[in-house]
Amino acid sequence: MRKSLLITGAAALIVVLSAGLATAQDVTSGQATANVLAVLTVTATQDLDFGNVLQGVPKAQPRTDDDSAGVFTVTGAEGQEVSMHLQLPDYLWNSTGQDRMVISFGTTDAALDSSAAGTPSAPGGGAQVNQDPHNLPDFGIGNASLRIYLGGTVYPTADQRASAYSADIILTVAYTGS
Repeated sequence: MRKSLLITGAAALIVVLSAGLATAQDVTSGQATANVLAVLTVTATQDLDFGNVLQGVPKAQPRTDDDSAGVFTVTGAEGQEVSMHLQLPDYLWNSTGQDRMVISFGTTDAALDSSAAGTPSAPGGGAQVNQDPHNLPDFGIGNASLRIYLGGTVYPTADQRASAYSADIILTVAYTGS
């Protein structure tokens, strides 16, 4: 009897302790959230235009020329940083593809402007001028847009074929997450 009383007491103690353990737990849930930023849009707003070029006479087009500098506009989430890469041509080709003219871009032929009111000749406050278009720095989008101003130089040969010449300039932009 003593043994059965001891077993009954132990069983009762286990039941009491188990009930206490069951009430000592709790469950909750949380949420995972995300806010997708505005899609990046890249537009070639103005072509880099060298105008009329003379045979054998190099012609520079500065990034500061409001009418002829190349202008690219990037729109996206304000205050977010983007990385940019310009794929720049080595040559301009005539319409028949039979002749080419050398084009080059110097280490100061680009400017980055995140102000809404800037122009190639007068970039806004905080603009980064004299940038190397071959190695653009990461830069923040301001006022939901960013502009890149681009200049360059063409080198026609002394016997350059009279024709209209062109080539693509490609800008790739991506958010950095910074």
